[in-house]
Amino acid sequence: MSDRDLIPSQRHLFDIPRDMVWLNCAYMSPLMNTSVAAGQAGILAKAHPWTLTPPDFFSTSETARTSFGRLINATADDVAIVPSASYGISVAAANCPVSAGQEIVLLEDQFPSNVYSWRRLAEGRGARVRTVTRAEATGANGAVDWTAALADAIGPDTAIVAAPNCLWTDGSLVDLVAVGQATRKHGAALVLDVTQSAGAYPIDVAAVQPDFMVAASYKWLLGPYALGFLYAAPHRQAGRPIEENWIARAGSENFAGLVDYQDTYQRGARRYDMGERSNFHLMPMAVAALETILGWGVDRIARTLGTRNREIVRRAAELGFSTAPEDFRAPHFLGLRYAEGIPDDLLPRLAAAGVHVSVRGDSIRVTPHLYNDAHDVDRFFSALEEALA
Repeated sequence: MSDRDLIPSQRHLFDIPRDMVWLNCAYMSPLMNTSVAAGQAGILAKAHPWTLTPPDFFSTSETARTSFGRLINATADDVAIVPSASYGISVAAANCPVSAGQEIVLLEDQFPSNVYSWRRLAEGRGARVRTVTRAEATGANGAVDWTAALADAIGPDTAIVAAPNCLWTDGSLVDLVAVGQATRKHGAALVLDVTQSAGAYPIDVAAVQPDFMVAASYKWLLGPYALGFLYAAPHRQAGRPIEENWIARAGSENFAGLVDYQDTYQRGARRYDMGERSNFHLMPMAVAALETILGWGVDRIARTLGTRNREIVRRAAELGFSTAPEDFRAPHFLGLRYAEGIPDDLLPRLAAAGVHVSVRGDSIRVTPHLYNDAHDVDRFFSALEEALA
């Protein structure tokens, strides 16, 4: 791999002060200047509603739907617009059958939005939640292989497998293609929350074949809060939405005819769209971010972030930190563990130096993006050494 394969720092596209080190994309990404401008234009349009025409309720959301589809190798018809990961998971839970005595398989410590709906569904159907533990996934060499452990847990009693692409606490990776194969072997449904990977790690739904897959936009998709996307496989596009809104019904483009109530929906996954999906300020922000990500290329983003993170791993090891082996973690995502334990005051001390990371579980979560550069990494280690002294 040559330097030409890597993307140079894109800090100039963001409003990040030079003395601010934001290594916390897994918490929330900053917005690009183009997204901010698009959102401001949307707010001004709502301030002047006479400028908004009926086609405006559809056009930008269709662009966003198409762009997210391109990102995951799907069509616009496969994509619904949702406000959050939990909304998308709720749609999946309403449309994935499970019977008494069957199991819903999860990972230990996966994000709560992909847990609570399954607990409720299992309770209501007399099913069981089977949680694959970190201990089960840890091999003799100490590496955590969630893929193998998850595949081993899937069996004849499995109705649904609900998993992430990488764990939100430390970036440990799940091979979704392998898990998809194991799930289909037993006729189970696969539901994914890829909020911590979509936009920074390649995902191909044609290879993975999930039933449903959701991603909130405010992290690695570099988009706004309260907006996300739900992929629904073609065989899941005739299901029951969790709300009934006017815009998801056939013929909703004809405002004068909305009282001619329709039993049929817009085509594809659009039936699962949230109400007020048009979002005149949020939707243009998401479109601007998605188009930029597509221009960079997710493969190149992953390679670039992986290269930077290898340098962080090397320097962190010199201070006594460890992380998951490269084959078992997502390239864009680091969880640094410290043998002596993470000091309680670490985050405020780093923040006082203008350096921002997260602590999740027993890991310092370090998640840079293309707005970071070598200067940021130097600042991080300088502040970290001082905080540990």
